[in-house]
Amino acid sequence: MIMLTIDIETARRFILGKQGLWPGRRWRGFKGTEHAMRTMEYLQLDPLQIIARSQDISLYSRVVGYKPELWEDAAYKQRKFFDWGGWLAARPMEELPYWRVVMHRERDGGYGDSRLRQMAKEHAKAIVEVRAILKDRETVGNRDFEATDRKKTQSYRGRKDSALALYYLWRIGDVMTHHRERFERVYALTENVAPKELIYEKTQEEADRFLVEKEIRFGGITRIQRTGDSYGRGEPDRAAKKLLENMLADGGIIEVKVDGWKTTQYALAEDEKVISGLSAGRIPKAWKPVDTTTTEEAVFLAPLDHVSARGRAKELFDFEYVWEVYKPEHQRKFGYYVLPVLWGDRLVARFDSKLDRTTNTFIILGFWLEDKALAKDEAFAEALARGFARFVNFLGAEKMDAKAISYPLLRKTAISLF
Repeated sequence: MIMLTIDIETARRFILGKQGLWPGRRWRGFKGTEHAMRTMEYLQLDPLQIIARSQDISLYSRVVGYKPELWEDAAYKQRKFFDWGGWLAARPMEELPYWRVVMHRERDGGYGDSRLRQMAKEHAKAIVEVRAILKDRETVGNRDFEATDRKKTQSYRGRKDSALALYYLWRIGDVMTHHRERFERVYALTENVAPKELIYEKTQEEADRFLVEKEIRFGGITRIQRTGDSYGRGEPDRAAKKLLENMLADGGIIEVKVDGWKTTQYALAEDEKVISGLSAGRIPKAWKPVDTTTTEEAVFLAPLDHVSARGRAKELFDFEYVWEVYKPEHQRKFGYYVLPVLWGDRLVARFDSKLDRTTNTFIILGFWLEDKALAKDEAFAEALARGFARFVNFLGAEKMDAKAISYPLLRKTAISLF
């Protein structure tokens, strides 16, 4: 059994690199988008579009030349990915046989969201009706059902029984997302979306091991937190412990101790050489950027980016980050849609912004440094300006309003590129 001991810098660089964020963007265009999505393991999806949707910002930060919604082409036109889950994310299509095990656990009531099982009971008639309609029609969306003809519901998943019926069938794997219209799912029977050879189920044991490996690959170095999501057999914590012990014994995973972290972490055994190399100052050749490094050009992270969301920013970067979009205005410390700024391998600042679509202007609403000394750092000022220039281009804006940046050098340098 292997136990690595590393410092926080090595852990941070490995996790950033594992997620395709450091030392710089390593992919380009549409093909690069597909590679990035696979490397990320999960592309979490969110409907909010303030300046851009979180999933598009995640890919902008990893792919040179990324344009909003390229991920949808990969998922719904090329059928390389499918979206699914109460924790909504795009996943590689070839993983479908593993996820169908989890879908059917939900269907059979072994685990999962009790509200889903209640949904099946309360809307059984609508589920039968919608299933029959899907057999007759290629695609069906919730908008195809008139509200006046449907039973009303109070669920946040939908206000019509037809919406809940479609959602239920999607969660249990009978239907899949065919495409999206204004981000709303349009459904089709699974056999009309997924390749025929992938519509089957792995064994329970194969699925459990895959899901643990997937979770570790996603985190890079992780404690394995979402055990209920991964196992779903009624005793997820106990099942997780046993499976982790087996995987440690057979050499599939290793233990990692990070200086300053109380809990032992796990990593894939195949990543041992990369982690050890980083600890010795060696960056993998496969991580070589195709464009600027994050030291040469600052990168802005999506609000739901795995490396910084849900408290990970504090753990990895000693950077307090909370997405305040769902907080009442008077409770917000920074702003509605604040993004962290990655420079090198550290989070050094944050900003709130909006896109004025009337004037096609990207407007900074607030900008905050972690270390005020960076206000006079010319290297950082230039890297930040390059970051804003690429970000404005990604958004399709024509101008940038940086008056809210209170630091003269940073504001002047940012404006100079427009």
